[in-house]
Amino acid sequence: MKRIALGVQYDGTAWQGYQTQPCGNTVQDQLEKAMRRFATVPLATTCAGRTDAGVHALGQVVHFDTELNREMHAWVRGINAFLPDSIGVRWAKEVQEVGPAFHERPLHTPQDFHARFSARSRTYHYLLHNHAVRSPLLAGRAGFTHRPMDVERMRAAVPALIGEHDFSTFRAAHCQAKTPVKRMHEIRIERHGDLIVFTLRASAFLHHMVRNLVGSLVYIGAGREEPEWLGQLLAAKDRSRAAPTFMPDGLYLADIEYDERWGLPQESARPLPWF
Repeated sequence: MKRIALGVQYDGTAWQGYQTQPCGNTVQDQLEKAMRRFATVPLATTCAGRTDAGVHALGQVVHFDTELNREMHAWVRGINAFLPDSIGVRWAKEVQEVGPAFHERPLHTPQDFHARFSARSRTYHYLLHNHAVRSPLLAGRAGFTHRPMDVERMRAAVPALIGEHDFSTFRAAHCQAKTPVKRMHEIRIERHGDLIVFTLRASAFLHHMVRNLVGSLVYIGAGREEPEWLGQLLAAKDRSRAAPTFMPDGLYLADIEYDERWGLPQESARPLPWF
């Protein structure tokens, strides 16, 4: 028995999020359907982070266990042969030999690779189209606001979020995380013409946390609130005081960081592939 990790990209526009649903219209459903057609046996996957409907991924990571002997390039090409164009496997890597006593050990020990629990950090990008008129070419791939955005005002608000904090203010009501306390490592805001890219790297994220943070930063960038408002929101631990959840269209799961000992062939998380 072997444990294999896959690097997966997808355009989430057409899908009802990553996690499997009865409708079958999710990335996980499509991925496992393709894997079954290639392997001729069912294979269950575990992902690093579940994304919502309309959210994209540049560097999603999943793992699965199998007794089948296949070359890693065969997994990539074989699964991709049965996937729709909007989903693709970028790489495959055997990360662990699963011995007879594997299922007798405590779950998720440091010796076991796990797509979710072995992750050191996650990085998301949010792409915002800032122009007086929307672009049909960016529909589903970028958020949009017609109000002029002051990037420097938004950058001035960022330091309040860096470090370990209770992010309850930016947490969805139905979030299932055990704790709202997360460590924010870095936030960058860059303008490329009419496009603004928000890059957030943290130990983990709460449900809707990135979209809620972006919504409040947009309020600040538009001059509706002052930069210090973000720190006040964080301290309040009250979701009702922040801006509404921003649209999912521009959200990209960009990178999952793991210990180098796993040797995953991850691609550099540039702001976005076309920059």
